Amino acid sequence: MGGTEHLTVQREGATLVLTLNRPQARNALSLPMLVGLYDGWLEADADDSVRSIVLTGAGGSFCSGMDLKALAGNGMAGEEYRDRLKADPDLHWKAMLRHHRPRKPVIAAVEGYCVAGGTEMLQGTDIRVAGESATFGLFEVRRGLFPIGGSTVRLPRQIPRTHALEMLLTGRPYSAREAAAIGLIGHVVPDGTALDRALEIAERINACGPLAVEAVKVSVYETAEMTESDGLAAELTRGWPVFDTADAKEGARAFAEKRPPVYKRA
Repeated sequence: MGGTEHLTVQREGATLVLTLNRPQARNALSLPMLVGLYDGWLEADADDSVRSIVLTGAGGSFCSGMDLKALAGNGMAGEEYRDRLKADPDLHWKAMLRHHRPRKPVIAAVEGYCVAGGTEMLQGTDIRVAGESATFGLFEVRRGLFPIGGSTVRLPRQIPRTHALEMLLTGRPYSAREAAAIGLIGHVVPDGTALDRALEIAERINACGPLAVEAVKVSVYETAEMTESDGLAAELTRGWPVFDTADAKEGARAFAEKRPPVYKRA
């Protein structure tokens, strides 16, 4: 498994856990973190034994956004990774899930600060769990900046426009309860238990047919902006082939025999 000094990678059964690991800076984005994130997404995509991904942060925070000291010209840690960025100038956007969508479900486990670039990256995840004391928000306008990680496009498609615009235009913080009320996150749990809940959800996903799970995820996203008729046609294109797989037959047999299915991605 990969990883860098600011991004750790570990396996929990069929789940790949990516941990933003720069707690002294509330996990502000750094070049080593971005490189580790992108490599983690690629590792999950390439390994068929990985069926889900959990993204979390170390030290009681998720991510406080970009390293503003670096943005102000004070340099960024991890200069040894600069060649990776030169070879792929889009790497940081892929790492932040702006220009890359993993084929495996991504579950965010949020504690503490998830603001600015943290909230932007959150919008690229599929399922979201947060501790009660978590804080969300897009603070960019307060600093004279633009939330260029995708929020002006994605946020109004994920939550009601009035809430999206308030978050974008005021730059104010949101509690976990408020974030759940507007639909930005799905679960609020006691502090310190977000990762446990995310892993529980991942286990439920891992028990399902992996080909079916991946096809469902693709269908949801690719049909999101289609008309209903076009979306239904696209759904059939994605869905029907799943019924012809060995996994589908195994699922039916396991149900009839009242046993857990053993899926082989076939």
